[in-house]
Amino acid sequence: MENDSILLRQFHQPETREAAFTAIMKKYQERLYWHIRRMVIDHDDADDILQNVFIKVWNHLDDFQENAQLYTWLYRIATNECLTFLEQQKKRNIISLNEVETGLENKLKAESNYDARKLEWKLQEAILQLPEKQRIVFNLRYYDEMPYEEMSRVLETSEGALKASYHHAVQKIAAYIKAQGDSLT
Repeated sequence: MENDSILLRQFHQPETREAAFTAIMKKYQERLYWHIRRMVIDHDDADDILQNVFIKVWNHLDDFQENAQLYTWLYRIATNECLTFLEQQKKRNIISLNEVETGLENKLKAESNYDARKLEWKLQEAILQLPEKQRIVFNLRYYDEMPYEEMSRVLETSEGALKASYHHAVQKIAAYIKAQGDSLT
């Protein structure tokens, strides 16, 4: 797979622009999809948001300064699109954050292979109990294995604050799973 600086150079050339963009999409779409999906739960919502992300990337890639890694910039766009989507859900439905989170939990439980007794589903339920910021930090660190330095650029927050958020998230998840006790298989 091409390295990002080569792809960016190709994107800036009219004759290779579309091919370079397609290569960038192929390189990052799965990682971005799962990042988005963990935030919004629903597959269709995640697909729609991912499409919006790539539209924004296409429209603004010429402005990318390369003072951060490309994937950091892409994750920032994806995270902001998710937060905008969740905020619109709250406004559209004139509901509280708790109700949005309950809606996300209901979508999780509606998944065809959902099994409340399995640890991976308990983990997903526990993650949904976290405050939005802790949920994002946990997902970026745990699933995407993003270093705190990169996460700091994506979320525009200090590394220390991110480490604290992750630590608190892990404690809350552990407590939630422990409270579920013997129902795990």
